[in-house]
Amino acid sequence: MKIERFVIGIISTNCYLVQNEESKECFLIDPGACPGKLVDHIKSSGLEMKAILLTHGHFDHIMGIDGFLNEFPVPVYVHEAEKELLEDAALNSSATYGPGYTFSGAHYLKSGEKLTVAGLEVEAIYTPGHTVGGCCYYIQSEGVLFSGDTLFCASIGRTDFPTGSSSQLIRSIQDKLMCLPGETKVYPGHMDETTIAFEQTHNPFL
Repeated sequence: MKIERFVIGIISTNCYLVQNEESKECFLIDPGACPGKLVDHIKSSGLEMKAILLTHGHFDHIMGIDGFLNEFPVPVYVHEAEKELLEDAALNSSATYGPGYTFSGAHYLKSGEKLTVAGLEVEAIYTPGHTVGGCCYYIQSEGVLFSGDTLFCASIGRTDFPTGSSSQLIRSIQDKLMCLPGETKVYPGHMDETTIAFEQTHNPFL
């Protein structure tokens, strides 16, 4: 598996291109914008797009969906509890930065549901707190977690947006993420990657 990070959108969101190097299949996580250079990179690399995965529905993680779907008509996945936020421009904060953006064509996942995407088994771990339907994506076979805005390097996500809850976020991280193997690499929605072991020892919020 190969992971490439592209920092995109108006508040520098990490969008991840996850590739199965053997099959050349791939999927995107959190396309906050649709830069032409990323579309061109996918095409020029001979990759076959299979899906778009959303960790949550905030505007800076979703506003590139339509652009990518125009190029790659693939399913979009998000946790079922995020439906209202994804479809409401006020709740997902996109209305604050322009005319607003919503998306209503998603496939909704249940907590613990596992997908096979690009030949990789991806588990949706429900981690509410940053938003009511936030989730992380865990690829156990590769020791990788995509944490969205739930967990950052030595920090955690904000909870002052609609549907956020600080107590719920802390419980989500402690109960569902800190039990993962320490060597698990964590790829967050902003800033640099970390590991579960580092966060167990150094995160001041936990």
